[in-house]
Amino acid sequence: MTEGIFDSIPNDVLKICQRLRDEGQRGWVVGGCVRDLLRGAPAKDWDIATDAEPKRVQKLFRKVIPTGIKHGTVTVLMSGTPYEVTTLRGEGAYEDGRRPTSVVFLQDITEDLARRDFTFNAIALDPLDRQIIDPFGGERDLRDRRLRAVGDPHARFCEDGLRILRAARFAATLECEVDPATLLAMGAPEPLATLAKVSAERIHDEWLKTMRATRPSIAFDLMQTRGVMTIIAPELAALADAPAWTRGLRAMDDLGGAVRRLAALLAGLGAESAEGLLERLKFSNDHRKAITMAIAHHDVDPSLEGPDLRRWLQSVTAAHLDDAVAVACALSDDRDPIDALGARARAELEAAVPLTTKDLAITGKDLMTELSLKPGPQLGVLLKGLLEACIEDPSTNTRARLLERARREAR
Repeated sequence: MTEGIFDSIPNDVLKICQRLRDEGQRGWVVGGCVRDLLRGAPAKDWDIATDAEPKRVQKLFRKVIPTGIKHGTVTVLMSGTPYEVTTLRGEGAYEDGRRPTSVVFLQDITEDLARRDFTFNAIALDPLDRQIIDPFGGERDLRDRRLRAVGDPHARFCEDGLRILRAARFAATLECEVDPATLLAMGAPEPLATLAKVSAERIHDEWLKTMRATRPSIAFDLMQTRGVMTIIAPELAALADAPAWTRGLRAMDDLGGAVRRLAALLAGLGAESAEGLLERLKFSNDHRKAITMAIAHHDVDPSLEGPDLRRWLQSVTAAHLDDAVAVACALSDDRDPIDALGARARAELEAAVPLTTKDLAITGKDLMTELSLKPGPQLGVLLKGLLEACIEDPSTNTRARLLERARREAR
């Protein structure tokens, strides 16, 4: 599993560690990049831990940004690429359930690894000596697909409530089993109380990261069964025993992309309730719009044709049609009729059928000129009437036919 991992470490990382060693200090590669290397996955975001204090690091490199110097982190720029270099540290109490009230700088890499969340995140590489430092068995857990907290899982989750969501995310993205003691601690009262202190923005970020998993349902099922939803999304907690929940979990795994997956998960809430949850979790306006449109239109009669199909298409809009159809298919036990509906709807779009007054062959200005009308409510009513006529019969959408109809209706 470890064969060749040291050959994958970027040359700039080696240069940073060598510079530290030349000055009597040490540097280790840590974090998610180590986990990825050991899995044989592409590594990114190379992080370095060092026994040099931040001010010392600043003096050793030409281009340094003090990004988090209070907590021991500076960013070293090498060939234009940023690398976070963080001093080994121990941490004080986590009074806010997210960050320690104080840090103390250390000299021992093992003590630094002991403060991390899960064993496969508590591994360090010495890239110069080509050694793996793995005091908590993280490499074995990674190989066995087991998620296990470092030390006492109850204490780890009480320190930082976000770790509960991270556990669920890693269980999905790495498709691993959660160690029984860690699983028990995820749903314990004190850790859940700490989770309640975590900001909506952090929850939002974790949900989006979870959506990148092949089977995000693993994470959301864990959140439901461990009582996490009761804290962060009580609307979803209320669906726990409803068929809509099971159907949503299944559908989200069949779909791709955060919008469609979230729409499938939240479909049982309905568009209005889903909108409230997404707003509370700080999702962007674009995300909320796309997700709620897919939810509002997924429960569609697949036999729609002609004017009824065009009215539905008016409501769902061309921009959200594909999402709505994909979500409807994933949630349905019979996707063929819905696929056929989607094909008919796309054919209407390809035929450029008018769906808004802007699509009409004439404008309000044309009506004012030809019919001697003045701006006002009558003009809007007239345009809407012409659009409805085109919805019934798209061949009506010519300048001559619309003017003829407008003259009749304006009398």
